[in-house]
Amino acid sequence: IYYTKAPEADYLEACVVSVLQIHVTQPRGDILVFLTGQEEIEACCEMLQDRCRRLGSKIAELVVLPIYANLPSDMQAKIFEPTPPGARKVVVATNIAETSLTIDGIIYVIDPGFCKQKSYNARTGMESLIVTPCSRASANQRAGRAGRVAAGKCFRLYTAWAYKNEMEETTVPEIQRTNLGNVVLLLKSLGINDLIHFDFMDPPPHETLVLALEQLYALGALNHLGELTKLGRKMAELPVDPMLSKMILASEQKFPRYKCSEQILTIAAMLSVNNAIFYRPKDKVVHADNARMNFFLPGGDHLVLLNVYTQWVESGYSMQWCYENFIQFRSMRRARDVREQLEGLMERIEVDITSTEGDYIPIRKAITAGFFYHTARLTRSGYKTVKHQQTVYIHPNSSLFEEQPRWLIYHELVFTTKEFMRQVIEIDSTWLLEVAPHYYKAKELEDASTKKLPKKMGKTREELG
Repeated sequence: IYYTKAPEADYLEACVVSVLQIHVTQPRGDILVFLTGQEEIEACCEMLQDRCRRLGSKIAELVVLPIYANLPSDMQAKIFEPTPPGARKVVVATNIAETSLTIDGIIYVIDPGFCKQKSYNARTGMESLIVTPCSRASANQRAGRAGRVAAGKCFRLYTAWAYKNEMEETTVPEIQRTNLGNVVLLLKSLGINDLIHFDFMDPPPHETLVLALEQLYALGALNHLGELTKLGRKMAELPVDPMLSKMILASEQKFPRYKCSEQILTIAAMLSVNNAIFYRPKDKVVHADNARMNFFLPGGDHLVLLNVYTQWVESGYSMQWCYENFIQFRSMRRARDVREQLEGLMERIEVDITSTEGDYIPIRKAITAGFFYHTARLTRSGYKTVKHQQTVYIHPNSSLFEEQPRWLIYHELVFTTKEFMRQVIEIDSTWLLEVAPHYYKAKELEDASTKKLPKKMGKTREELG
C-alpha cells in the first residue's frame, strides 16, 4: 500500500495521472479506480481516452471501462470480458466494486479515499448524497481488491496521516442517516409500541424517530395513542415507503372514491425503481432528451412514468422498444416485478383493483393523499415548501420544468447542486383540505392568485392557452 506525501488538490486529475504512470512503468495487470459517482466516472474515462489518443502508439493499448449502477447491463458486462492480449484494462467504478463484484486480473487499485453517502435531514425531510472521506474499513476493503490472483499494489491518493486521523473507523450505520417511517411501521405491526426505549443495535437519532411517528400519525397510520389504526395495519403489509403505501390504499378507499389503483400501482412501482428509468448517454444527449419528452403528459412526472410503463406493456415488454426510447430495460423489468408483488399483496389485504381510463384527476388526488406532506407553492421568489418555507427547485429533467405551476407535490427532495424536487405533479390547493384537513388549515392554503406573480408564472396550461 502506497500513500501520497501531501494531500491531492484535484483527486480526479491525480487518478488519471496515476493510471497512466502505472500503465507506462508497471508490469502487466489490470487497474481498478474508485470514484464517487456517474459524473466523475464519465469525466475520468473521457480524460483517459483523450490522453491515450494524444500519446498514440507511444504507449500500449489501454481499455477504459466504467461501472456504476445506472449503466445499462450490456455495458456493465464488458468489465468481465478478458483483457485483449498486449493491452491493459482499467475499470473506473463506484464503491459497488468494493464488495458486490470481483473482477479477475486486477493487480493495481487506485483509491482517492472518497465515497458518496446518503444522509437524511429529518427536520426538512431532505435526503442528500454527500461526497465524504470513506471509512478505514472501506479503504481496507478497496485495497483488498488488488491482487486476488497475484501480488497487488494499492495506491492511496491521500496521506498516511489522513488515513489514521481523518477517516472514521467504520461507516455510519444506515439507520442513523435515513427516514425511519418504514422501520417504525414494521415495529408497531410486530406489537412493539415503546420505540423510545427499544433496544436498537445502532440507536437512530431521537429527532428522526419522533418525526417518523408524527408523519405516520398525519398519514392516519397511528392514532393519538401511537397505536396502529386499521389503515396502518394495511400499510404495514406493503413493503414500500409509508407515503407510497398510503397513496396506494387511498386509490381504493371508500370515501372519497378515486378508483384508480390499477394506475397508482404502476406509478408506485415506477417510483420505487427510483430515477433509473431513462438512460442519457453522453454522445446522444439530444436524442435521449427528445425521446423522454415524447412521454410527457400535462399534469406532471408521475403521469410520465405511468405513460412509459403503459407503452412498454403495449410493446409486449420489448427490450428493443426500451433501447429505441433510451429507457433502461433492467429498471422496467424491476418495476414490473415490484408491481406484481404489490398486486399480490393488495389481494391479500382484500383491496379491489380498479382502473380509471383517461381521467387523471383521481390519480393526482390519490398521489396527494399519500404525499400531502411534500407540498410546495410558487411564491415571488420561486418555490417554497408549505410547512418549512424551505426554498426548493424543480429538477431540470422534470416535465414541469418550464411550466412553473402554482402548487406542486414532489416525490422526494434531493440535494445535489441545489435542493431539487424529484418527480413533481401539479395539484389544486383545495385537494389538500380534502385529503388532509387535520394537517393543513385553509389559511395556509389561501391561493396566491390575489397576490401578483410575475407574468406567466403559476398559470395552469389551460390559462396559458
